[in-house]
Amino acid sequence: MSETNRKMNREMNNPLSFEDLEKVYDLLAVAIDAAGPEKEALFLAKLCLTLAHEIGSLAAIEGAIEIAKADLHS
Repeated sequence: MSETNRKMNREMNNPLSFEDLEKVYDLLAVAIDAAGPEKEALFLAKLCLTLAHEIGSLAAIEGAIEIAKADLHS
């Protein structure tokens, strides 16, 4: 685990339960479908910036980006 990921894990003090993560997945799927292919990237960018503002921790955001990038090109 990278240092950035360790910092993120320390700073994320209220992780979601598995059940809540499933709800988030469902909400995202519905919202992405509603946005449509032409607006999907815009929706996801707006969502990420909104969540980054809510999180308020650059280290946590950097760690989340690294986790999300993992295995994208394999």
